[in-house]
Amino acid sequence: MNTVDELSATIAVVAPNGHQRVVSLRISSLTSKPRIAVAGCGYWGRNLVRNMAKAGVLAAVCDSNRTLREAIATEFQAPGREWSEVLADPTIAGVVIAAPAVHHATLAREALDAGKHAFVEKPLALDERDAEALCDLAAAKGRTLMVGHLLQYHPAFLKLKELVSAGRLGRLQYIYSNRLNLGKVRREENILWSFAPHDISMILSLAGDMPQTVIATGAAYLHREIADVTTTHLTFASGLNAHVFVSWLHPFKEQKLVVVGDRGMAVFDDGRPWAEKVLLYPHRVDWKDGQPVPNRAEAEPVVLDEAEPLALECAHFLDCIAGRTTPRTDGEEGTRVLRVLRAADRSIQEKRPIALAAASAAPSAHPGATIHPTAFVDSPAQIGAGTKIWHFSHVLGHTSIGRDCVIGQNVMIGPRVSVGDRCKIQNNVSIYQGVTLEDGVFCGPSMVFTNVLNPRAEVERKNEFLPTLVRRGTTIGANATIVCGTTLGAYSFIAAGAVVTKDVPDHGLMAGVPARRIGWVSHAGERLGEDWTCPRTGQRYRERQGRLEEIT
Repeated sequence: MNTVDELSATIAVVAPNGHQRVVSLRISSLTSKPRIAVAGCGYWGRNLVRNMAKAGVLAAVCDSNRTLREAIATEFQAPGREWSEVLADPTIAGVVIAAPAVHHATLAREALDAGKHAFVEKPLALDERDAEALCDLAAAKGRTLMVGHLLQYHPAFLKLKELVSAGRLGRLQYIYSNRLNLGKVRREENILWSFAPHDISMILSLAGDMPQTVIATGAAYLHREIADVTTTHLTFASGLNAHVFVSWLHPFKEQKLVVVGDRGMAVFDDGRPWAEKVLLYPHRVDWKDGQPVPNRAEAEPVVLDEAEPLALECAHFLDCIAGRTTPRTDGEEGTRVLRVLRAADRSIQEKRPIALAAASAAPSAHPGATIHPTAFVDSPAQIGAGTKIWHFSHVLGHTSIGRDCVIGQNVMIGPRVSVGDRCKIQNNVSIYQGVTLEDGVFCGPSMVFTNVLNPRAEVERKNEFLPTLVRRGTTIGANATIVCGTTLGAYSFIAAGAVVTKDVPDHGLMAGVPARRIGWVSHAGERLGEDWTCPRTGQRYRERQGRLEEIT
């Protein structure tokens, strides 16, 4: 059951006698809203309940403490229900999970298994393998998985990120974050897991990269085994450094993020009034007579749109469900933050720096393969020896990649995709479920595989995926499109920008929109002329009954 979105408006009406009166109008729109249940009604869960109720989507509240559950249910006029009832209710589209962190992975898995969209408060899980499994499950079910990294939705941070993206600070050199307070002391998690996820999430977002090394120290004062104060230092391949200082044993509250670039500096201080939350310092350092000389400038307040970050975060979750779009803080982002947290935990326990590639266990899981620290390989997946996977690429679960392949930057493969040996996949290519690449296939930059014939953003068609087979030795040019359900014959050649809508014969040279055969190519990829001889290898061919044959 969906509720109808209503828009309110107030207008001034002037009567003939000159008197003015105010009239309120309520207009129903055609936009429907998903119904949402909140699991966990404690300190933070109550705020989520409040926002979902305010948005008009609160369908139920759950909590193991029945007294608390009924009190929250009464306050916000929503049914108090058992978790099993929520999962079984087909009218509830999504759940918000604000239970203790130790239960996050289990509750999220149960929600996704039941076909619900899931918003999970940080951290997504306590173990990377659980987080990766949740990402796979969400992809398989076609459901939204979002992590509650609240500050990614704060107007001040969004403005700060905008300044960085626009180059106002220049090349980033250093970031530090302080999150300090007296309390709230926890016993189920240490200060690192309680406070630091937000700061790590912001730093990774600004850096656009994963750190190479994590070094962390911690100290426990109130409990022998639960750290009250930690400092975490991150080093990045770009030369950027960052540190996060968190404590719940501090004499005053401080929530401050400082970003230093070579052309300016900026401070996000959440303890300041809105007019001062983000200050831009156009400081720079000049060099005179071989010496660095600071050149100070007055701070410039940055104008912000005031809004409650949690309300924006909840609205983003609802928008992602309605529009079937990827959340800003999706499961993959939550997993990246989790990897850094786990590495910091290891560093504290083992009293040594942790190389993040080792912390993610990707290289040891795929011996002989080279996987860049910013790339992600979900489990289970098979990566052959000699294969190289470069920056920001993602291999989803149940995918097999052969030996000696080269996977460029920003490539997505999977789930359940098979790639043969010695394939080369250039930048910005996505290979979806249903596509099979045999050995020696070349995929040019930004070429496209489709998976359904008539996609609609609002129509679920995962059961209509059509298989696409790319046979051995095929070359697909830059920006070409391969419509699903086709087979590209062995050693065929698809010209740049072509749109293939039907099967391609072996050695066929295809060009145009829609693509048509304009000639033949040899095994070496050379176009054959009137003499039917490959100019590179000397191999001779002949055409017979619409097919190309070798002459031995």
